[in-house]
Amino acid sequence: MDPFWRFKAARIAAVGFVLAVSFDPVVAAAELKPATLEAFERYRRIAEATIEQDASSPDRFLHVFHGDAAARAKADVLLRRGEVTVDRLRATDNGHRIDVPDGLIHHWIGSIFVPNVPLRTAVAVLQDFDQHADLFRPNIQRSTILEHDSDRFHITLRFYMKKIVAVTVDTESLAEFTPRGPDRETSAIRSIRVNEVENAGAPDERQKPDGHGGGYMWRMNTYWRFLERDGGTYIECEALTLSRSIPTGLGWLIGPVVSTIPRDMLTSALQATRRSLVARNAAEINRAASHSSNRDDDRARP
Repeated sequence: MDPFWRFKAARIAAVGFVLAVSFDPVVAAAELKPATLEAFERYRRIAEATIEQDASSPDRFLHVFHGDAAARAKADVLLRRGEVTVDRLRATDNGHRIDVPDGLIHHWIGSIFVPNVPLRTAVAVLQDFDQHADLFRPNIQRSTILEHDSDRFHITLRFYMKKIVAVTVDTESLAEFTPRGPDRETSAIRSIRVNEVENAGAPDERQKPDGHGGGYMWRMNTYWRFLERDGGTYIECEALTLSRSIPTGLGWLIGPVVSTIPRDMLTSALQATRRSLVARNAAEINRAASHSSNRDDDRARP
């Protein structure tokens, strides 16, 4: 057989195998093992220590401006154009990579700038968890606040992801917001339970036990930073996602797909946040203009 067609046949066979793995519940099953979760918790603690250091430093509060002058200027241009800047991060233990047996940690950070929007408005939008299904659709399909006490929220979110296959997961998370000064605030949203949903949306849908299923998302934590400056508010979201590892020999094919799911969800969430805040600001300006016009009309009447 010609080498080109031999390669094509091998690729088609590999794709067929991936699809079979994706759709066969027995083959696709992946169990979250204690050692995997322990490694994620270790990674989380180290990452959160760095996040806290940056959040406590006025000069390092925003990741997007950590680089040199040229990098900061480039990022500022992108943000002012309304784009999302995204970087991959990696936490290490004293310079050593943290091994995650039978799992992968996807660590990304994204940034946006929303002009003419104050800090309190930006924070209020993120805290309005009951509306997240509307704000972040289609990635979030359901959102509910179970409990709310001051700056702490107990929430459930249903996430929808699609890359080769469609995956739906129900999550239970704890969110905590921390004011850092008159112009800045941070929040941490940590998942405590993730259940893959079988036959989502159908009458016979059911949740699989936590840590069972395809393993596309076992845990997801997000860390938000808000800074009011330069005539608007900068918003950053740092995301840690734990998933199953890639089957041996298929990294070249499905590795990039698995790694892009967390990045795509992060980018989509920040884009949706910016759209919502821009629309809200425009609506407030229109209401103010309409109110002012009505007052002028009243004054003009004899």
